[in-house]
Amino acid sequence: VLVILGLQEIHVDPEMIRKISAAGQLMQCSASLDVLFLLDGSYSIGKGSFERSKHFASKLCDALDMHPDRVRVGMIQFSSTPHLEFPLDSYLTKQEVKERIKRTVFRGGSTETGRALKYVLHKGFAGGRNSSVPQVLIIISDGKSQGSTAVPAMQVKKRHITVFAVGIKFPRWEELHVLASEPTEQHVLFAGDADDAANGLYSTLTSSVCSTTTPGCKVESHPCERRTLETVKELAGNYVCWKGSKLPNAVQASLCPFIRWKRVLVKHPSRCFRTVCPDPCDSQPCQNGGTCVPEGLDRYHCLCLLGYGGDVHCATKLSLRCSVDLLFLMDSSAGVTLEGFLRYKAFVRRFLQAVMGQDSPMNVGVAQYADDVRIPIELGQHKDVFSLVKSIDALNFSGGRALTGRALQYIAQHGFRSTPVFADVQDDLPHVVVLLTDSKSQDSVAEATKYLKDQNIFLIGVGSSFMRAELTKVTGNPQQMIVYSDPQDLFNRIPELQRRICSVDNPEGCQAQSLDLAFAVDASSGVGLENFLQLMGFVRSSCLHFIINRDVTQIALVIYGSKAHTVFALDTHTSNSAVLQAIDQAPFLGDSASAGSALLHIYGDIMTMQKGARPGVNKVVVLLTNGGGMGDAAAPAQQLRHNGILVFVVVIGGTRRDTLLRVAGSPNYLVHISSYEDLQYYQDLIIKRICEEAKSPVNLCKPNPCMNQGVCILGPGSYRCECHGWEGAHCESS
Repeated sequence: VLVILGLQEIHVDPEMIRKISAAGQLMQCSASLDVLFLLDGSYSIGKGSFERSKHFASKLCDALDMHPDRVRVGMIQFSSTPHLEFPLDSYLTKQEVKERIKRTVFRGGSTETGRALKYVLHKGFAGGRNSSVPQVLIIISDGKSQGSTAVPAMQVKKRHITVFAVGIKFPRWEELHVLASEPTEQHVLFAGDADDAANGLYSTLTSSVCSTTTPGCKVESHPCERRTLETVKELAGNYVCWKGSKLPNAVQASLCPFIRWKRVLVKHPSRCFRTVCPDPCDSQPCQNGGTCVPEGLDRYHCLCLLGYGGDVHCATKLSLRCSVDLLFLMDSSAGVTLEGFLRYKAFVRRFLQAVMGQDSPMNVGVAQYADDVRIPIELGQHKDVFSLVKSIDALNFSGGRALTGRALQYIAQHGFRSTPVFADVQDDLPHVVVLLTDSKSQDSVAEATKYLKDQNIFLIGVGSSFMRAELTKVTGNPQQMIVYSDPQDLFNRIPELQRRICSVDNPEGCQAQSLDLAFAVDASSGVGLENFLQLMGFVRSSCLHFIINRDVTQIALVIYGSKAHTVFALDTHTSNSAVLQAIDQAPFLGDSASAGSALLHIYGDIMTMQKGARPGVNKVVVLLTNGGGMGDAAAPAQQLRHNGILVFVVVIGGTRRDTLLRVAGSPNYLVHISSYEDLQYYQDLIIKRICEEAKSPVNLCKPNPCMNQGVCILGPGSYRCECHGWEGAHCESS
């Protein structure tokens, strides 16, 4: 049941209410039509309800296709006297009309609805067209007129003017029925829900004026009930009162009735006619418990449960196919608090439900620590998710100090003592510890961290953002920690944790291979701010796959619109954490796109020795774009390739493939992705291609390491610079 401020109820199920509201937001009448709003601006309405009437009138305008040849709109405000706010030919676009309605000022006065109707009869639809164009009068009032409305209302309707009576505040429905055209069930509405009222208005006009409806949509009749707030007299009882007497100086006692006034809701059963349209979610397209959310009449998206989302219909997304011995170590100290401990339990439970199938090749254990360390769930003790989750639910919070160093040392010594399946077969699976903590260690972790590395135990730290420095100290590597911004964000990190765990069995990134890598990111208006942020998120997560320092991987970031801007050069940052912080500061530009200017900028200002490029190190440019502004990019891309710099093009959306191939140089260096949401699924492929290039043979003279037009001359495993008017190993000194 839909209850609108308790004054209107449509007796249908919630799903039908949602369909009515959705259809109301999509209605659009584009016939030739003159619409005149008659707004009650009396004191019985009050300024607050008058503002709601204006809002409602503005919302109804969304359902009208305003144009000089189609729908025109005017407005009259009435109270003691009617006042023409604006005629129908004053504002001819929807935005102009809505802005003018917004500026309308409350006048106040008595409620003379009859006089307002006579004004309409006398003046007509000011600024309207001839009688061949249908006329619609929309009265928005509480129906509490201080004079008779029956005769002028009948005269208005005799002129073939369609009258809608819309109740506001606590409407008197009987008078609104007198004002409205027949059948009144289709011409009386309530302003409490603008989408519902817009649907009702459109549904009525469809049968007479707006003859075309969206295919599959139909008008349906539903039982509904409207209520009026009335003040009635009620006998509260008889009380002793004193009355005068004919006798001098005498009074007599008597029983007198006591009357009080009471406000009650009087019910008016009716029918409500509303348009409903086919719902794209009717076919239940979302799988595995996903929730379908409609977007208009023919589009939808699925909200998927954790562990699902492999495609738009919530196919299985996560699975821990890598073979590992996995042990969760949960902080149960006072610093985490009971709430935090319960959150970590829920996280581990959801993670295992998302990734652990019947044939999962991993062994799982769970430990908790504070002053002491316990392993209540031994590694491999449970082989099915149900019993494992049940054991996790039984874990209790302990409180105490956070002795993280001691806990890690204990786990390294005792956590992976699993019994082999066969006596002559040893368990040689990679060992992984996932540390869940939100409190700083109260003992030293350095020795324990070193011991874990010596034992080839891979440690992943998970904690809130203020734990970033602590987790870096504990894990020793930013790639081995996961930081969340708020409690809900923790659960969004499940796919990232799955990826981290499996990287032990299948190492990510280029590891110790040297590489100079530059990202060129389209920050133009064609991409838009929201999609730009997704591109930057991709760059950010890609950087986690590399060890960033002077000896291994150097990374530069360039953003571009019509011009290119260096966010940071190859030699600007020497750690993963510094690069990640700098990526977050990259601004959105929002102008036109020129990929060619970005590639020229990288050639002249990024991949140079002056800006940190290293001789003898492979160089890769990753261009992230929506395909716009690629017309000038082919020549600069060829120039980069001629100097030994690979250009890898990642394009999102539709663009001519021949243009993209000229920039990429080969199909092997072109990745075409249909949507920004799918970008994450191509990350492993792109990283793999980059790392293949990092391992290829290097031409020491490409790009030219010699400055000031010096000539690079290759030797066996080395090079030298032949300088002209300059000195130094690279012709750098005059």
